[in-house]
Amino acid sequence: MLAAGLTAPASVRAQDGPIQLPVYNPPPGDGPPGVNVPPPGGATPSKAPASIPLTKPGAAKSTTAKTGKSATPPDPAFAAYQRGRYKTALTLAVQRANAQGDPVAMVLAGEILSQGYGVRQDQAAAQKWYEAAAAKGNADALFTLGSLTLITGAPDQKDDGVTMLRAAAAKGNSAAAYNLGLIYLQGAVAPKEPATAAEWFKQAADADQPDAVYALATLYRDGNGVPKDPLESARLLARADDLGNVVATTELGILVFNGAGVPKDEARAAALFRKAALAGNPIAQNRYARILSAGRGVPQDKIAAAAWHLTAKAKKLDDPVLDKLVESLTPQERAAVDARLKLWQSPTAL
Repeated sequence: MLAAGLTAPASVRAQDGPIQLPVYNPPPGDGPPGVNVPPPGGATPSKAPASIPLTKPGAAKSTTAKTGKSATPPDPAFAAYQRGRYKTALTLAVQRANAQGDPVAMVLAGEILSQGYGVRQDQAAAQKWYEAAAAKGNADALFTLGSLTLITGAPDQKDDGVTMLRAAAAKGNSAAAYNLGLIYLQGAVAPKEPATAAEWFKQAADADQPDAVYALATLYRDGNGVPKDPLESARLLARADDLGNVVATTELGILVFNGAGVPKDEARAAALFRKAALAGNPIAQNRYARILSAGRGVPQDKIAAAAWHLTAKAKKLDDPVLDKLVESLTPQERAAVDARLKLWQSPTAL
């Protein structure tokens, strides 16, 4: 989650919510600039909220018959949440919060009410649960309240929001550390201090926060708050790629294709572009189309190139060179392209 007014450096995919992303301009000589894919929306989570365990805190451990190893029984509230039984999860979480004063259950109740998962959305009630959990020092609650304060609070409350993010980061919340990096990088909420931003990004990156690793790579690339170091930037891009940051995967592909600070390897670049293209990044889709059309790093394939180009073009990324490729296709080739696009758009397509 990004606090209001914060945008990720260059462009990164948000962890849990849509944000406004600036246009990313790739290095010159490698095709037209493009835009980035917004994060997926939807009102139903695919997993439990970040940092919330699926086992009951302090629960007694049992021993499995096959392995002889201890196993912690799953907490009923989080088990219900995981199965999509949100009303049941809310009831159980509230019961445990009231009976035991458990801040983790309070956060779960706040999450369900805030997002309206299976129940009527109630931001006021959600905030009360977050406040109760924050009063007990819960890092997730502090992060959420800090973000809400930055989003909805009055200008004179912004410092309070930053203070709560600092408290959450001090307790190990990597999303809070990442947002603090953005705050000090952009200077809208706090003084612009790129070196301080780098320190917060490093803290979040040490916890394998993908967007923070990518953000740190951009700082080393530009020499912003840290010494300019293309090799360290490339290393961090590779790490962010491993952690699932699709923009990092795309930028790494560009570096590898051009041999900029890393060994030139067109086949590896093609694999990176394909990976990011399949994840929905239009820049990668455009780059993959370019190299498929030229047969660089992969066998030449005009049909696949046209299909990837049209996929990126549907996301407002134009490329006159590839437009000419599509125009040059025979009716039979264009039919093959359309068939492939229809297959990709199928709900059962991989």
